[in-house]
Amino acid sequence: MAPLAAQETDDALAGGDAERGAELFQECSGCHQIGPGATNRIGPHLNEIFDRQAGSISGYAYSKSMQRMGDDGLVWAYRNLDAYLENPRALVSRTRMSYRGMEDATDRSDVLAFLRAYSAKPSDIPESPPTASDAGHDLDPAILALDGDPEYGEYLSGECITCHSPQGADTGIPSITLWPEDDFVIALHAYKEQLRPHPAMQMVAARLSNEEIAALAAYFASLTPD
Repeated sequence: MAPLAAQETDDALAGGDAERGAELFQECSGCHQIGPGATNRIGPHLNEIFDRQAGSISGYAYSKSMQRMGDDGLVWAYRNLDAYLENPRALVSRTRMSYRGMEDATDRSDVLAFLRAYSAKPSDIPESPPTASDAGHDLDPAILALDGDPEYGEYLSGECITCHSPQGADTGIPSITLWPEDDFVIALHAYKEQLRPHPAMQMVAARLSNEEIAALAAYFASLTPD
């Protein structure tokens, strides 16, 4: 099977359930770590796996086959990861990974949605447009009327700014600095209700209360870009 290009997009692959993926990942956790403090174990850590060149983590002893595939241009785009999860040896013939593969496409989609949450800039999972209009939404007016506390929003913003630049830079991930507060609130609630398709954002928004979303909206609206 030939490696697929890193920028190749397939919308059908973008709808995984990250929470279910976290449960399925337990099958992988004996060899791989992910999240804060993750290190290489039997397998390499999986932080920032999306769009990473295969065989490229410094200090990890990859198989010669994996190193060769990386040197030949294999990048862990979504569709390549999906193919590798389905049948590791079909993509990398002499990989050391003993896992036989995950046949079910829904299971793979869910696992990849979970992994996606720990990668900052995967290029080939479609995102919704970076702004939201208040036209046509059915959000409770009482939610829009909440007065957000920007200081509390700054406290909460740590997870946001791991991907979104507070200086307003757009480096592949949309800037959310100086968004109108109503637009910010509408967008976050759309992710929370899974009306906007982005697994990582859906997972983040699901953990936020109405007051926390209002606070984040107030904070990012108050920033001055460089």
